[in-house]
Amino acid sequence: MQLHSAVALICATVSLFVIAGAEDPYRFFNWNVTYGDIFPLGVHQTGILINGQFPGPDIHSVTNDNLIINVFNSLNEPFLLSWNGVQNRRNSYEDGVYGTTCPIPPGKNFTYILQVKDQIGSFYYFPSLGFHKAAGGFGGIRILSRPRIPVPFPDPAGDYTVLIGDWYKANHTDLRAQLDSGRKLPFPDGILINGRGPGGASFNVEQGKTYRLRISNVGLQNSLNFRIQNHKLKLVEVEGTHTLQTTYSSIDLHLGQSMSVLFTADQPAQDYYIVVSSRFTNPVLTSTATLRYSNSAGPVSGPPPGGPTIQVDWSLNQARSIRTNLTASGPRPNPQGSYHYGLINTTRTIRLANSAGQVNGKQRYAVNSVSFVPADTPLKLADFFKIDGVYRIGSISDNPTGGGIYLDTSVMNSDYRSFIEIVFQNDEDIVQSWHLDGYSFFVVGMDGGQWTAASRNGYNLRDAVSRCTTQVYPKSWTAIYVALDNVGMWNLRSEYWARQYLGQQFYLRVFTTSTSLRDEYPIPKNALLCGRASGRRTRPL
Repeated sequence: MQLHSAVALICATVSLFVIAGAEDPYRFFNWNVTYGDIFPLGVHQTGILINGQFPGPDIHSVTNDNLIINVFNSLNEPFLLSWNGVQNRRNSYEDGVYGTTCPIPPGKNFTYILQVKDQIGSFYYFPSLGFHKAAGGFGGIRILSRPRIPVPFPDPAGDYTVLIGDWYKANHTDLRAQLDSGRKLPFPDGILINGRGPGGASFNVEQGKTYRLRISNVGLQNSLNFRIQNHKLKLVEVEGTHTLQTTYSSIDLHLGQSMSVLFTADQPAQDYYIVVSSRFTNPVLTSTATLRYSNSAGPVSGPPPGGPTIQVDWSLNQARSIRTNLTASGPRPNPQGSYHYGLINTTRTIRLANSAGQVNGKQRYAVNSVSFVPADTPLKLADFFKIDGVYRIGSISDNPTGGGIYLDTSVMNSDYRSFIEIVFQNDEDIVQSWHLDGYSFFVVGMDGGQWTAASRNGYNLRDAVSRCTTQVYPKSWTAIYVALDNVGMWNLRSEYWARQYLGQQFYLRVFTTSTSLRDEYPIPKNALLCGRASGRRTRPL
């Protein structure tokens, strides 16, 4: 009864304040988040289920749809969901990370009001607090083009979500306790494909037909390689951008990344291995699923096909080959190449270096020497209610300091509508992966060694892929251009989840003095209030 009452209340709220035009459809979701028994690697674990499902249900939507997602928290600890790649235009209050959104208390609910404004593509959602991601609670998001917007390939015969990620046999509470005590996590125990261990998942196809796979690396620590025995993969979309349709025998997905591939079931009718293996690791983790032809004459045969293991150059060259299809329509009829990012002068360069070290005898991770610690109040609420002392603007510098790691609630200020360059410098031996909420950015360059101003001579200023998550190889750099056209408080984080949990993140505050709804929506009427914002009022219903 409590759940239905909450839904009725939010429906009334939505009808009173519609954040999009009446022509944009609404899709309603009721989700109950619970603990449940799971056995993905053959041992009992406590997983996080959504409506009893592990992984959670897919979200199917169309460009500009309004998504009304009522989340009831039946766990015994606070909970939030975030939407990896959904930009939440003008509305960072709904982003679902602790810097923007108060956690949903145990036994309570919160209704997210999202709009997938001017977006297409393949993304995913995940739980953002308390290392919950190591227990599940994630699922796929697909945003289809509107019916009259051309897509640069024929409709596939089937469209599958494929969630891949490394996994621990330990419960998330045990992993979290290790991190809280200042220790590093061990190497993961295996790889899951759609929540199942080796040989557990299967995909059915008919001979001669073409299928789309929307693949996301929802794991915790490792880059992964994806391949299908005897089948080629044609890349067609990366995190909302139609790409040049390059064919690969296998493809790397780094932490937090999503992409779509097409493949044709053009081999003799039998079962084939789908293989996912870890990259740049020793030992190499491997897991398999089954591609099953409807007229299959027999089971999989032979060993699973091998893939690249520790070769960085192979992965770097593949990453550079992923480019934007300049003639394809995006979420609007104009071609993706109509935005000439390479002709715009950048107004600021931000250089970000990741590091690892000890603070007070405990393991921490940092960006430009600052290891993020959450404040007692979401930063976005502190901004709205003008609560002093929650964070300091400029608490993280634009450039690496070279100093020791220290703790702070790091927030970097930036100007609305500026066009900036961000350089990620990775001087460590791991593959780093960075994600920026609220945005897509152009990945204009990546190479080994130290970035210098001369590195700009090698930038791709014509058809760089636009995405929201990018890798940085060991002892290497990656450069991006981003147009700061989305007001809000946006999380920039490592997708290496233990690093994110222990401080390798900060918030980019994209600010304007304007109070116009054209620039930013007001705080949601149903916003949860916590910390120093408790007891205040959002807006009258």
